[in-house]
Amino acid sequence: MSASPKGPNPLKGWQVDRSQIRTIGTNLQRPECILAERDGTLWAADARGGVMRIAPDGGQDLVTQSQSQHFDLAGDQAKSLLTGTLPNGLAFARNSDILISNFGTDRLEIMTRKGETRVLHDTIDGKPMGKVNFVLRDSKDRIWITVSTMVNPWSDAIRSDLADGYIALVDEKGIRVVADGFAFTNEIRLDAEEEWLYVAETCGKRVVRLKVQPDGSLTDREVYGPSNLGDGLIDGFAFDAYGNLWCTMIFADRLVAITPDGEALTLLEDGDPQQTAAFEAEFASGKPMRFDTLAASGGTIAPWLASVTFGGLDLRTVYLGSLKGNTIPYFRAPVAGLPLVHW
Repeated sequence: MSASPKGPNPLKGWQVDRSQIRTIGTNLQRPECILAERDGTLWAADARGGVMRIAPDGGQDLVTQSQSQHFDLAGDQAKSLLTGTLPNGLAFARNSDILISNFGTDRLEIMTRKGETRVLHDTIDGKPMGKVNFVLRDSKDRIWITVSTMVNPWSDAIRSDLADGYIALVDEKGIRVVADGFAFTNEIRLDAEEEWLYVAETCGKRVVRLKVQPDGSLTDREVYGPSNLGDGLIDGFAFDAYGNLWCTMIFADRLVAITPDGEALTLLEDGDPQQTAAFEAEFASGKPMRFDTLAASGGTIAPWLASVTFGGLDLRTVYLGSLKGNTIPYFRAPVAGLPLVHW
């Protein structure tokens, strides 16, 4: 682990005060990933086929190319969460367009802020990409993409014995796979120096990191922090300015942080203990998860807690993304987030 910065870690002894949690946004659909801008504007992935722009005053505007009506948690929950247009990870392109990793259409898309959309990539070496999950742009304007699995529906890949996820890179040479063999590749982040690429390995219940070489190749793969982060499966994460890595544990709906010296701190627990225990027992069996077991899991604050985003002018407002929520909970942190490349 890297050496701790000077001074005490602001997360030691701190936990989220549930009474201080507020929400923004209404009638959202699968706000899995959230982008924050300096002026307070939020952009949330939306299952209707684009993103919801939420102004600082709470006003919102759905930006889509063509609106899909398939998402209906009150109806067929499995169909809604597993199929259709499922914009997932988001990133700002250099020109402020929005890069969208679409978990439903299995491709990387780019959309202007007015909704004009085009497909950037849907194949690699002439083959379908698989379940495109997340997208990240670095300071060199390279685009990093995660593909969780080649299995469809993705719920069949929520198992402990499958590792068919990979990471692809888009640069001036085109698109290529730079690392593979991950147990459901999810969000990725770069540290402040862009020296290491951190990977949320969902079905491994852990974070791994790889050293970024000048040509974009990845080496020196290693586990970062605990080899098992406990109940739930890691989905999204974000660095704060101290070097803590805040991680969401979906299905158990826990928020934990890996400190620079590798310790895991629990910041919030919102899952139902009985349902979490049932989930953990079924996951440990190594068999594909039953959707009923998945559906029964999670909490009430941000159901199926999926991502964490730092925003606000001082980057100390924390927004929580979710797969089953219809609003975005937020609270104040004792430390600022690490600015993303667009900040």
